[in-house]
Amino acid sequence: MSDRSPNSGRPGRSGRSGRPGRPGRSGSSRSSGGSGRSAVVLGGGLAGVLTAQALSGLADVTVVERDGLPTGPASRKGLPQARHVHLLWSGGAEAVEELLPGTINRLLARGAHRLALPDDMIGFSPQGWLRRWAGEHYMLLSSRDLLDATLRAEVLASERVTLRQHTEVLGLTGDGSTVAGVRVRDREGVQSTLRADLVVDTTGRSSRAAGWLRSLGLPPVPERTVSSGLVYASRLYRAPEAARGGFPAVNIQADPRGPGPGRAGTLVLIEDGRWHVTLSGTTGGAPSARNDAFEPFARGLRHPVLADLIADAEPLDDVVLTRATANRRHYYERARRWPDGFAVLGDAVAAYNPIYGHGMSVAAQSARALRAVVRRRGWGTPGLARHVQRAVAGPVAVAWDLATGQDVFYPGATPNGPTLRERATAAYVDRLMHTATGNGRIARELTRVTSMEDGPLLLLKPSVLLAAVRGPLRPPLGGPPLTPAERGAVG
Repeated sequence: MSDRSPNSGRPGRSGRSGRPGRPGRSGSSRSSGGSGRSAVVLGGGLAGVLTAQALSGLADVTVVERDGLPTGPASRKGLPQARHVHLLWSGGAEAVEELLPGTINRLLARGAHRLALPDDMIGFSPQGWLRRWAGEHYMLLSSRDLLDATLRAEVLASERVTLRQHTEVLGLTGDGSTVAGVRVRDREGVQSTLRADLVVDTTGRSSRAAGWLRSLGLPPVPERTVSSGLVYASRLYRAPEAARGGFPAVNIQADPRGPGPGRAGTLVLIEDGRWHVTLSGTTGGAPSARNDAFEPFARGLRHPVLADLIADAEPLDDVVLTRATANRRHYYERARRWPDGFAVLGDAVAAYNPIYGHGMSVAAQSARALRAVVRRRGWGTPGLARHVQRAVAGPVAVAWDLATGQDVFYPGATPNGPTLRERATAAYVDRLMHTATGNGRIARELTRVTSMEDGPLLLLKPSVLLAAVRGPLRPPLGGPPLTPAERGAVG
């Protein structure tokens, strides 16, 4: 891999040393350019490039990436979960669009699919099949590689964003009151300091922010882990020709309160006429990495429709397995002391069981929140970083409750099992899901929350509470609501 940025064909772009002729972009200067403001973003993944975009209208930004980034839609080191199904809920897609106008159309032009919700979802919840009610929400579906490449190319094209690849972050500089920059080491082993007015950690599950803060003399912050022992197995298939123009997502959910391990499966159509299929199982019921075990596992889900769909489809690759799926959250917003000049976003704050598909949407909404706080309070004002951290906690909390509200019920997920609040919340959500199987209005309200267009307080409106008491208005469906055309498309 060449030590150059994905936009290295543009004159003056450099993978390590910044733009020639502009001082201080990779050395120790605290700021440069006309604004006199500088930011360093740690991590060049989706959260990192969106954070860089959010800050690029306010400061000169250096993105520090440990590995090399591909020049197009290709897998990259350090992101094994990219091989599994990814989706961008409408709440996240709209945040991306605000940060990078035109992104949705660019993705669609490159083969991504936009599915209306709940219209284009074949969903089997623990409470039964969900009808395909007309709705105003949506999700964007593509490979993670395509999404990352599209965003990366747009952000790194900015003259105010510089990428330093193959650069390891060693720690923060400053003290417990103010972070002044980061110490880094390049691929030749040369160490240097990048000074900045604001450092943002977006390094994901591998983040070392908690340790860095302790090394500055700050007390530890609360954290929590909820792990169901989930294992993922994914595979790509060539979709039948009649299904390549469009096909609903299929989602067979696990039942966390049912007997035995929780098993689930998802099938989505992505670019280049491919079906992306991800299967999962909790402790004692994990899928296998063997190719010949993939379809049998799918057939053993709570309904075999997913297995029926892929039975005659052509596999395009081998099964890929991932085990790093625990929900883990650092409550940085609760810190008794927080230094100016430092913030944490994305999976570095909270990482979720990928089955719920909220991680990318949270990252987008967090980057948008970061920009809004900085614009409102002013660059460099005292306490700005703490306000950023508290604003980021909003979208984080929504996704956290959606994920852990289910996972906490699996045996061993937490040391003490679900709390009383979690039991009460889950019982109410179960009742809403049961109601949604036969009530389109409640199905749309639930979708509004799961798509991260609104918070869970929406589900406490008097009209929703009354509907939950009444229950579904239509009888349950007896099977998956595929149309005749969809059934015909797969033979």
